Amino acid sequence: MIPFSVLDLAPVPQGSDISRAFQNSLELAQTAEAAGFNRYWLAEHHNMPGIASAATAVVIGHVAAGTKTIRVGSGGIMLPNHAPLMIAEQFGTLNALFPGRIDLGLGRAPGTDQRTARALRRNLDSDGDSFPQDVVELQAYFQPAVPNQAVRAVPGAGMAVPLWLLGSSLFSAQLAAMLGLPFAFASHFAPEMLLQALSLYREGFRPSATLDEPYAMVAANVVAADTDEEARRLFTSQQQQFVNLRRGTPGLLPPPVARIEDYAAPHELAGASRALARAMVGSPATVRRGIEGFLAETGADELLVTAQIHDHAARLRSFELVGGLRQELAVAA
Repeated sequence: MIPFSVLDLAPVPQGSDISRAFQNSLELAQTAEAAGFNRYWLAEHHNMPGIASAATAVVIGHVAAGTKTIRVGSGGIMLPNHAPLMIAEQFGTLNALFPGRIDLGLGRAPGTDQRTARALRRNLDSDGDSFPQDVVELQAYFQPAVPNQAVRAVPGAGMAVPLWLLGSSLFSAQLAAMLGLPFAFASHFAPEMLLQALSLYREGFRPSATLDEPYAMVAANVVAADTDEEARRLFTSQQQQFVNLRRGTPGLLPPPVARIEDYAAPHELAGASRALARAMVGSPATVRRGIEGFLAETGADELLVTAQIHDHAARLRSFELVGGLRQELAVAA
């Protein structure tokens, strides 16, 4: 059975605060480790009150320090916001602190709105076209330093921190194929091009020193509870969050509601349904059927599970149930 992993957006629920969000992330990582999940990734977002992981490398260190075996990394670092040398130094530091447990997933988008992106950008004239060059530059910093090398990552040089390319369209799929890197597709919020991106990645893959064959991970929202009804209720928090983002009013993760139809207009719900079309929501039996179908359709090498659930105990329970489903599927396989 393929590995299951976790994507954590470090949500800040209404009624809570950022300090508690970081503690919740650590508790979820420990739960995921005990349940047999393979890796635990955190995502870089900015100017979003409901997401606490803006300083992604710092939060990765927090989670890695509180766990023992699970891989910890970024899903992802938004490379246009950073100089490649600084990312090499940050993740070289993490790898030195937690050898063999750190992943570096890279995204091409800024992870925020345009005004905030301008406040973050190291080059205000950049439009993302330097992303391939930045990836190659970052790869070079992780290679062993050569004599008289003018600029090196300290720490970082010679560490070969695993790089992943992340995407929600076709660009990064093609670049990952060309560079022979593993690829993760963000079908948890942008599912439209999922199958096309996977096909392009696999068909165009060139073996590299990193990989002999393509390796694709797919991200999906998975909300599990004891009953279908309860899982659908929990899922309304994420539906509200998506609608709020589209309204231009991002905020803390709201508590669930009895009827999402009473919260948003039909056209808003239609937009949320398109973005969240790959979500698997329900009882363990319902979620298992969804996962089996999703993996059969995509041929994924790994499943990256995410869930924006307001109640922390319910979120832990959801991931525990999903971990149990993976064990059931492994036995069945």
